[in-house]
Amino acid sequence: MNGTSEGPAPAADLDGSAVTESDITTPARTEPPTHRAAFAAAPLAMAVVDREGTVVDANPAFGELLGAVPEELAGAQAADLVDLASDARTWHSYREVLRGRQSKLRFKRRLKHPDGHSMWAQITITPLAEGPQESPGVLLSVADITARRELQARLRHLQMHDPVTRLPNRTLFFERLTAALEPESYEQGGTGRIGLCYLDLDGFQAVNDTLGHRVGDRLLAAVAERLTRCADEAGHGRATAPLVARLGGDEFALLVEDSTGTEQLADLAESLLKAVQAPFDVSGNRMSVSASIGVVERQAEGTSATGLMQAADTTLYWAKADGRDRWTLFDPERNAHRMTRQALASTLRPAIERGEFQLEYQPLVGMEDGRLRGVEALVRWNHPQFGMLTPNRFIALAEEDGSIVPLGRWILDTACRQARQWQLDHPDEPPIFVSVNVAVRQVWDSDLVADVAKTLAETGLAPHLLQLELTESAVMGSAGRPLQALQALSDMGVGIAIDDFGTGYSNLAYLSRLPVSVLKLDGSFVRGFQYEGEGVPPNPADEVVVEAMIQLAHRLGLTVTAECVETSAQASRLRRIGCDTGQGWLYSRPVSPDRISGLMGVKA
Repeated sequence: MNGTSEGPAPAADLDGSAVTESDITTPARTEPPTHRAAFAAAPLAMAVVDREGTVVDANPAFGELLGAVPEELAGAQAADLVDLASDARTWHSYREVLRGRQSKLRFKRRLKHPDGHSMWAQITITPLAEGPQESPGVLLSVADITARRELQARLRHLQMHDPVTRLPNRTLFFERLTAALEPESYEQGGTGRIGLCYLDLDGFQAVNDTLGHRVGDRLLAAVAERLTRCADEAGHGRATAPLVARLGGDEFALLVEDSTGTEQLADLAESLLKAVQAPFDVSGNRMSVSASIGVVERQAEGTSATGLMQAADTTLYWAKADGRDRWTLFDPERNAHRMTRQALASTLRPAIERGEFQLEYQPLVGMEDGRLRGVEALVRWNHPQFGMLTPNRFIALAEEDGSIVPLGRWILDTACRQARQWQLDHPDEPPIFVSVNVAVRQVWDSDLVADVAKTLAETGLAPHLLQLELTESAVMGSAGRPLQALQALSDMGVGIAIDDFGTGYSNLAYLSRLPVSVLKLDGSFVRGFQYEGEGVPPNPADEVVVEAMIQLAHRLGLTVTAECVETSAQASRLRRIGCDTGQGWLYSRPVSPDRISGLMGVKA
């Protein structure tokens, strides 16, 4: 061995021939899958479409989706296979993608399989990158989203429906209402009108309180069935039936699109009332309930969902206030009065601070000599929006919210200062008294006695020149604090008058126990003194009743003032039967303080 390596000797073949290394065939290596293989094996349905919209190739998943062999789809128009031309917007976008002017298109379609079943698909069209071995075109892919759509539909149904009654809930109701008020909904035909019945069960809370919420829920479900039946009957022969929804609690709404007028809504409301009135058998309990319904019907144009519901809510309130178990139609005039009432109530207290109130005075004249004896102070509200308002527009509101107390103090102070000023301006004339109306809440919610004493002290007006008027209903039941206040005022020397006497309790026994000094006969008695026609004598019974009241008052040491004296004939008869003073348009309407100055010392 010379120490050199010569390598391995050639191997011998079976036949003795030599085999070289280059003759040995190695096993073939596994090539990675091509894009073509991936395209064919992909579970997502795909097709290659050329720039003309023709299918060049489709994978098996695409063929299976459409119920065809992939090879059969080559040469077909992709637009026909997946309903691309069913709407103009999608068709335009598709053409733009084919031309390379839009990068991508994605949309949903409901497709019909050849075996008859329908499916929802999400279709995506994406341009293919240009390359040396690829002809430019687009890749169309179709994903079956039917299961997802069905799940979404179920979830939406649960979200949009009430679990107790299975009716549409408030969310779905407002969605439908808002859509119905869109211009495209009523401008394409129909009546262009919309109606709403807003229903609330009367006394439903008592069912929950006495029988429990489970029974209450079953009652609501039974009511819902009857309302739905009424809606179906109302919709018979029409394009759609009214939508019935539960808005919450025991409130339901029926939406009538393309209503034909108030008569249609009135008929529906009447049927709903009758349906609810029939007895219910729920969980072994037989019960009867009623409903109140607010009905609104108007042009859809210019109407908002909020405005319609506010009108319905207002009208439902009217139905409740009017006695329940009834339907009430929305009345714009009544609503305007309500809105005005709310506007006045919200600005009453600030108006006092801003000095928007003023007093006018109506003379009280002696029947025997026709001379001015006193005046009644009457408050007016010079409202910046509604103009000059008389007390009947705002006094009840002031009593409700308690602002009658500060307003009453202002009236008392202003009237007493004016009476004192007249006295100073006319020292040679007998001083006239001023009569101020007092609400019963002023007696309860303020220290009226202290307020009067303070005002008299500050103005210098003598107590006997102040008269306080209270209504008969407020005085006749007086006890406790009110009676103590009246007695203290009387002891102070202030006169106490019963206003509108004869319209309230008329319990004459109280007159002997109350510190009253004046009765003011209600105008209804005085109006009966008028002649009914030319040459027709007055009813003698009217005179008998008034004369009896005057005689009784005089025997109790009271004086009598007749209100609403408008004619000289009335004045003559009142004078003849002994009435002390008169008040009314015969003498003067309520006037400003300077006009009263002109009447002092003048015989009426």
